[in-house]
Amino acid sequence: MNCADWQERIALHAGGDAEPAEAAMVEQHIGECAGCQIFWSGVKESLAVLHDVQAELPEAADFAAVRARVIGELERSRGGWRRLAWIPALAAIAVLTIVLWPSRTEIPPAPRITASIPSAPLVISPVRPRHVVTVRQEKHEPLTIRLQTSDPNIVIYWIAE
Repeated sequence: MNCADWQERIALHAGGDAEPAEAAMVEQHIGECAGCQIFWSGVKESLAVLHDVQAELPEAADFAAVRARVIGELERSRGGWRRLAWIPALAAIAVLTIVLWPSRTEIPPAPRITASIPSAPLVISPVRPRHVVTVRQEKHEPLTIRLQTSDPNIVIYWIAE
């Protein structure tokens, strides 16, 4: 097995999260592999440093003081934009007042102009003679077509009018 596959198992064993059977296999591999021994010692040192830092956590009173300062700073920064928020509101009201205010001067109605339009002169056009078209119907006899097949007993007659 590749030693990269063992790194997760070694880390679990160092933190105390490995199963007992898995821990025995990890201990045996660490005894045989120099690279994994170095990794094991590095993980143990890192865990020791983390435990030391965790033991030195600040008291709850220190957290309360920091929280109070942060909240105070946030309240001061919020007030700035609220004080200036009325300026755009006032500008919007002014624009709406100007646009919607009815004008004081009335627009006079457009003058009405009445004009008479002269009628068009009557044009008399000459009457054209009509040509009469007559259709002559000729009597046609029906057209008979005889189709001969390869079989002499079969003859097809086609009659078209």
